[in-house]
Amino acid sequence: MSQVCTKVDVCVVGAGHAGCEAALACARLGFETVIFTVSVDSIALMPCNPNIGGTSKGHLVRELDALGGEMGKNIDKTFIQSKMLNRSKGPAVHSLRAQADKAEYTRSMRKVLESQQHLTIKQAEVCEILWEEELQGKKRIKGLKTFTGAVYTCQCIILCTGTYLRARCLCGESITHTGPNGLQAATYLTDSLEEMGIEMRRFKTGTPARMDGRTIDYSKMEEQFGDERIIPFSFSTAPETVQKEQVSCWLTYTNQDTHEIIRNNLDRSPIYAGIIEGTGPRYCPSIEDKVVKFAEKERHQVFIEPEGIHTNEMYVGGMSSSLPEDVQIAMYRTVPGLENCKIVRNAYAIEYDSINARMLYPSLECKEIKGLFSAGQLNGSSGYEEAACQGLVAGINAALSIQGKEPLILDRSESYIGVLIDDLVTKENREPYRMMTSRAEYRLLLRQDNADLRLMEKGYQVGLVSEETFRKLQEKKKLIQEEIVRLKSTMVGAGSKIQIFLKAHGSSPLKTAVSLAELLCRPELSYEVLAEIDMDRQPLPEAVREQVEIEIRYEGYITRQKRQVEQYKKLEKKKIPKDLDYDAVPSLRLEARQKLKMFRPLSIGQASRISGVSPADISVLLVYLEHGSHER
Repeated sequence: MSQVCTKVDVCVVGAGHAGCEAALACARLGFETVIFTVSVDSIALMPCNPNIGGTSKGHLVRELDALGGEMGKNIDKTFIQSKMLNRSKGPAVHSLRAQADKAEYTRSMRKVLESQQHLTIKQAEVCEILWEEELQGKKRIKGLKTFTGAVYTCQCIILCTGTYLRARCLCGESITHTGPNGLQAATYLTDSLEEMGIEMRRFKTGTPARMDGRTIDYSKMEEQFGDERIIPFSFSTAPETVQKEQVSCWLTYTNQDTHEIIRNNLDRSPIYAGIIEGTGPRYCPSIEDKVVKFAEKERHQVFIEPEGIHTNEMYVGGMSSSLPEDVQIAMYRTVPGLENCKIVRNAYAIEYDSINARMLYPSLECKEIKGLFSAGQLNGSSGYEEAACQGLVAGINAALSIQGKEPLILDRSESYIGVLIDDLVTKENREPYRMMTSRAEYRLLLRQDNADLRLMEKGYQVGLVSEETFRKLQEKKKLIQEEIVRLKSTMVGAGSKIQIFLKAHGSSPLKTAVSLAELLCRPELSYEVLAEIDMDRQPLPEAVREQVEIEIRYEGYITRQKRQVEQYKKLEKKKIPKDLDYDAVPSLRLEARQKLKMFRPLSIGQASRISGVSPADISVLLVYLEHGSHER
């Protein structure tokens, strides 16, 4: 029987958030790309909470947008509520979060993919990766084969399989071998990956029930509103276009009755009955885990959030579970407002295969298999945003690889994406990885508001950011610097008008002349407030005014963190040859030798972040490299 054989440049396996970004990046850079999915209905699917952003995740989406990704643009078109989190704290932890219309988000992203030149969507299950041996035992990608026998030859493959590999969903004693939302699982690809020498792991995640909104008593809950002034995710979205009427979300709480039902039925939970093999996410635990691990807490938050404006389904945030259906009903009905609730979709846990991400370079290319890239939950991360960012980076680097160019590697000092990928490929992650602001050492520099200033030039150099967009960025930078200089050089005296102004705003009087920049550093004053005494001020865009205020107000802290980055960069610039023989490095401890051989770091900086490699080991390695011993 003859096989269907198609030749393309890039194959993307999976059409979730990682796959969409990877495929769009490759196609937009001019490479013929085909994206495979077990169901076209699962393109950009949100199997868990239909929201984008949140603490630290909002940073990721802003950075992805600055590099030329699509997620920020798509949520701007399909959100139903938007809110900037952590406004009471400093700008480093401000994070945008938007509730999406789940169906519209998927439909909108699918339309983008279908309209993209050089991109083809194919519904098929990929079951085998085709490769060939090269010199020195390395492998090179040749293509892939689908379940129906079709063969696609290509130069690069990007794996974005999400939670579909050998997936099984668990609800009490009921087990179905399907992916999220009952969609078909990918059954055969794991075997092919293991044959190639890729180390696999078993992880778990879960999702709560969906309720019929007509059976919920919202009067017993706290209403949660969106922001009055909506800020878009994408730097290309005009703020005036996203100002619209928003839907409400709701807050309620579990109680001791809820917890008692859960405790009495732990033996029926697959998590505690030993049925689940995979490791679950520490920072997004099931309600069973919360009740067991935080037994002293009298209640836990429960967020009731709409799945969209054309459905009655409501998402029950904070109560993911794998308990049996009868226990779920009893448990949910103890929560205020849910006493008469009806479940549309049961909560469930899902187990799936993922790879050990230490097998990847920071470019997300597999160390031992040239042309094979991996992104998203397959790499052991959790979350739509983490997946999308990896997908974009993998897509960019697949394209650069075909062009014979150096990969785009974002480091920890310039982006949350850099922190995310570095943590995945450098640390021994034994549970699904979730991005948090606390993971970023330089978070005062890596704010969500300046993602374009940090990363858009890289997106432009790669080819995903247009000339016009880049020109606007250059103009924005110019306006910011000019206004900072003007404020620092504009002096105000201690005259009566100024003293009256300061008193009116609860600020201490002046004894001598100061600059407007110095006044702006006072916490009770702001850039907008100072307009009253700033006679030479010209109108500036809101985004420019925001940057000016932050740069001046936090100048001392920002300068200190920039010095820390300089020290960090010195270690990152000290490269380690990929083929370095660590057994030949004298005085290196056995554990360090084993870990360095396992992870194969590209720089001294990356080596220093590997667990089990001590500062003394780094000193030994530095001396060895600086004396050129490895070359001899």
